[in-house]
Amino acid sequence: MSEASVAVHADADLLAQAVAARLLVKLLDAQADRGEASVVLTGGRIAAAVYRAVATLPARDAVDWSRVDVWWGDERFLPAGDPERNETQARAALLDVVPLNPARVHPMPASDGPAGNDPEAGAAAYAEELARAARPGHATLPHFDVLMLGVGEDGHVASVFPEHPVHYETRPVSAVRGSPKPPPMRTTLTLPAINTAEEVWLVAGGADKARAVGMALAGAGPVQLPAAGVHGVGRTRWLLDRAAAADVPVRLRSLRQLN
Repeated sequence: MSEASVAVHADADLLAQAVAARLLVKLLDAQADRGEASVVLTGGRIAAAVYRAVATLPARDAVDWSRVDVWWGDERFLPAGDPERNETQARAALLDVVPLNPARVHPMPASDGPAGNDPEAGAAAYAEELARAARPGHATLPHFDVLMLGVGEDGHVASVFPEHPVHYETRPVSAVRGSPKPPPMRTTLTLPAINTAEEVWLVAGGADKARAVGMALAGAGPVQLPAAGVHGVGRTRWLLDRAAAADVPVRLRSLRQLN
């Protein structure tokens, strides 16, 4: 059973700083245990603040970035370099300022990439890349030390939206057509793939996330609220600011760590 915890920070800035520090510790611990580390990134305003915070923390230099694998949980199916792509955001905030091994950075395909303007082909190509990185005995996915997710106002995670057909997808990567949020075409890890991560972190800030966070922690159904259906193999962390935690059920408030 995955161990779950809820940490609540005073505001969005402190949340970003705390998540950044926690991420560096997780990468260092993984490298101490396994000689390498693997992180799955997300997009959004809080994620961008986390990446910027990582780039400014002195502890970032303790990580051997050449032994970090970087993956993405979802992507907007747009041309490479488009400012709306999660990859573009992460590169500007962090990835271009740390000494990563380019061969270990694995962006999801762009609409002008080798797979062409076909999100299904892009999803299949990413699934193949994941499989190539899997260890012997793990047929489809590599080890993910930590997988970060934002939480949408509607409770979506990655690009798995409420009651969308992708919720029922069993392949590790799926194309998304007709996304409720623009752009309409995306690629995403599916819930079965997300739930293979050692740790899943759901990071949310702002009052607009409070209802979705509260419902997910209260036990909402995962089809109606995908955030309720994700968990890490070892640990699930909800990392929130006070505004996003406003509707956290009373029975869970003992898990809060107010900073």
